[in-house]
Amino acid sequence: MAAPAVGKRVLDTGWLAARSTDVALTGVQLTTTQPPAAADPAAPWMSAAVPGTVLGTLLKNELIPDPFYGLNNQAIVDIADAGREYYTFWFFTTFQCAPSGNQHVTLNFRGINYSAEMYLNGHKQVIPKGMFRRHTINITDILHPDGNNLLAVLVHPPDHPGRIPPQGGQGGDHEIGKDVATQYVEGWDWICPIRDRNTGIWDEVSVSITGPVNITDPHLVSTFHDDFKRSYLHCTLQLENKSSWIADCELKVQVSTELEGNICLMEHLQSYSITVPPQSDMQYTIPPLFFYKPNLWWPNGMGKQSLYNVEVSVDVKGFGESDSWNHYFGFRKIESTIDDSTGGRMFKVNGEPVFIRGGNWILSDGLLRLTKERYMTDIKFHADMNFNMLRCWGGGLAERPDFYHFCDVYGLMVWQEFWITGDVDGRGIPVSNPNGPLDHDLFLLCARDTVKLLRNHASLALWVGGNEQVPPVDINRALKNDLKLHPMFACNQASNSQEKYLSEESTDPSQYLDGTRVYVQGSMWDGFANGKGDFTDGPYEIQYPESFFKDSFYKYGFNPEVGSVGVPVAATIRATMPPEGWTIPIFKKRIDGYTEEVPNPIWDYHKFIPYSKPGKVHDQIELYGHAKDLDDFCEKAQLVNYVQYRALLEGWTSFMWTKFTGVLIWKTQNPWTGLRGQFYDHLQDQTAGFYGCRCAAEPIHVQLNLASYFIEVVNTTADKLTDVAVQISVWDLDGASPYYKVTEKIVVPPKKVKQIMEMKYPKMKDAKPVYFLLLKLFRLSDNAILSRNFYWLHLPGNDYKLLAQYQQKNIPLKIYSEVSVSGTKHKVRMTVENKSKKSIAESTRSVSTIELGNGSDSHNTGKETPQDGNGDGSLWRKICGGLGIARSSDNLRTLEVTGTDSGVAFFLHFSVHTSGSSSTAQEKYRDTRILPVHYSDNYFSLTPGEKTTVEISFEAPLGSSPRVVLRGWNHHLDHAVMI
Repeated sequence: MAAPAVGKRVLDTGWLAARSTDVALTGVQLTTTQPPAAADPAAPWMSAAVPGTVLGTLLKNELIPDPFYGLNNQAIVDIADAGREYYTFWFFTTFQCAPSGNQHVTLNFRGINYSAEMYLNGHKQVIPKGMFRRHTINITDILHPDGNNLLAVLVHPPDHPGRIPPQGGQGGDHEIGKDVATQYVEGWDWICPIRDRNTGIWDEVSVSITGPVNITDPHLVSTFHDDFKRSYLHCTLQLENKSSWIADCELKVQVSTELEGNICLMEHLQSYSITVPPQSDMQYTIPPLFFYKPNLWWPNGMGKQSLYNVEVSVDVKGFGESDSWNHYFGFRKIESTIDDSTGGRMFKVNGEPVFIRGGNWILSDGLLRLTKERYMTDIKFHADMNFNMLRCWGGGLAERPDFYHFCDVYGLMVWQEFWITGDVDGRGIPVSNPNGPLDHDLFLLCARDTVKLLRNHASLALWVGGNEQVPPVDINRALKNDLKLHPMFACNQASNSQEKYLSEESTDPSQYLDGTRVYVQGSMWDGFANGKGDFTDGPYEIQYPESFFKDSFYKYGFNPEVGSVGVPVAATIRATMPPEGWTIPIFKKRIDGYTEEVPNPIWDYHKFIPYSKPGKVHDQIELYGHAKDLDDFCEKAQLVNYVQYRALLEGWTSFMWTKFTGVLIWKTQNPWTGLRGQFYDHLQDQTAGFYGCRCAAEPIHVQLNLASYFIEVVNTTADKLTDVAVQISVWDLDGASPYYKVTEKIVVPPKKVKQIMEMKYPKMKDAKPVYFLLLKLFRLSDNAILSRNFYWLHLPGNDYKLLAQYQQKNIPLKIYSEVSVSGTKHKVRMTVENKSKKSIAESTRSVSTIELGNGSDSHNTGKETPQDGNGDGSLWRKICGGLGIARSSDNLRTLEVTGTDSGVAFFLHFSVHTSGSSSTAQEKYRDTRILPVHYSDNYFSLTPGEKTTVEISFEAPLGSSPRVVLRGWNHHLDHAVMI
């Protein structure tokens, strides 16, 4: 048998699992004489989810109902009632590996929750406790000579899984805090309890084959000089010689970057001679590599996310290549200090201040079904919202390398917290675990190993000790020491000091555990909230939109958590709940005039946040009239979602650098089918709040201050905004424009918000009670639109009930489509034009029509054409619709929707579906949506004469016939493009 190649092989298929109490055999027997049959496993063995959890395995085999559907979770046995043995499981697989005489093999577990015993070919190895630590086991001497290896792993749940009190609560009874594990699993006010507490082999398992010498945990650091013109790449790594002889090595470092057209440019190729003593480890620091004006990595909205591929390999004399390692690396410098003027924490990247607008991240999936594909969608969604930071909340995960890779790619800075929460660790009700986890050494071991795992990612911006709490004194002290900044990264060091540290015999920055990022002891300390640890984050409920613009709304410079509502679209409710969950809340009118929303039991279990706050905020859905049914309720909820979250971010941005340095929304998504605080649901369909955020967080933005009614222009970029003006137009429900104005030329300095003028229409004598406002920031030289913002508004004391009759409007539309298909990947360009007639005055004074899909998405791929370029019948289907005429012209398809009314085409939104109906009388609800889908914009409105282009991309199931459907507040014909 030929010797296997040096490298890593991931073991992610062919696993079996069984409950330990159902298996009478020992680990030795399972991995020698009596292994389970892999091809056709007999009970109690079943196909396993690895990486994954016990619950994920049981669900995969349909042995439990989907815990995230309806009230199913209540029917699943909790570990507190069944005992730890119930969720103690065997995991079994086989793999081929027969190394040659000079090769060495390790078995690697990147994450096990919580402890385990590993058996390989009859040999036992105890895998110690700790959810957030890697395990590397040298298995060279116990591999089977014929290459057929049997592996069994007995996985035990956390030592203190806890019990869920009848009233629920934040982290259940807090017992989970005694372990070094994720804490959300006992339930929170946004998630149900996870019955197995995420027990399982939850992260990657692999086998690594090396020669005599292997490479461990290289640390990459970039330093800068002369205003970022000169840069050095530093690298320190561990070399281990497992052989019994001296290894004469050649260490090679290769740095390349990808240019246009998949061409790679080699920036560096260096080699170094090293001698490693037998049976020893040694640390080696590579001489710094010089770069002149490297392409810098920037956060989303500030520039390109340039990444270099750094490859390190070691050749051993007499053997050849012994080991190799590679990582994508971004040249960038992140600094963080407390801003003197606001008291908020400020971040700078490459010397430029970054106004933080982002969100709190829990984890992608509560059963830890963490795939590269899901991570890519998750992170791209956040970039599409124009966010620039994600906070990995301390009750969740130390996120995985795949998460960080996509944050690197899409420019999301990451705040990574360690596993401390105030609710569980000393500040909750009842107070418990005041000294944090029982094993402080284990906590620190996991923390240090996590730092080594993640520190090379450009997106990682800071470490934080805990959520709404600081770690115990000894842990906090150790983390401060371990993560102290290298002198070259201390903000008070001038550039000449950097030269000194580079030239003198000082510690290379790559020799630090990290040393390049700030460590903050807690999420409400040192520039976050009031900076003193008092509970001064939040609130977490519905607000009047204008409240966000008031100086009194929030006192402190950086709010790490502020949240609100998050009901998804009706299709998601139907797909995740039985029919009894399709009942909308009861609207109870109180004696004080406020409305209380009373949800059904399923919505209550799924943590629904009402759209009213009796005593403080009147019901925001009832502003649009009484909700008749689920579809009506969810459509009105999307209107509120859009307004609520656009106002939140616009309100914070209105005080950019004068009062605030940043804000993080609690929270951006749900790891289950929850009904609060989300911009896309667990099925990965976006709410309208997603697009409200996308609008508000544009780097260059025009907005209406809802408290003062002054129009403002926001410039978050480093460049002065010149030669621009704002067009202001008001549209009434009859399709007329009673108010129109274009400002004089304006100039907006970098990093500033400029107040332009008051929007006086509401003060006019004949102002309509409900009206639309369209703001366009455009360049005077060519009329190019830099920002467009569309509002629906009512006069003080009024509501939006007049919009109900607006649903009966029949607005003429013209819809163009272009489609590109490559295998299962589809890209569709949809252009929608409002064909309502405009008056002569309106048509001559208006700025050129918008193209929202062009250039507004920094990650879109532009116009696509069919692969064969012919647009023939094999690729194209007819455009279908209830009314209108479809005609074709090569790649372009056009649909004209007839209509006799004039006015705004309001709240239009696309969705993508498979063919077939959503339900029948005999079957349960069938969700026809194809998910996820990336839209360059959605939930948009068009005034008469306007048109916009929306880029749509998705992957369709094999054999499906996708169709793109357009619906809207006053567009109900379900016109669809068949692909």
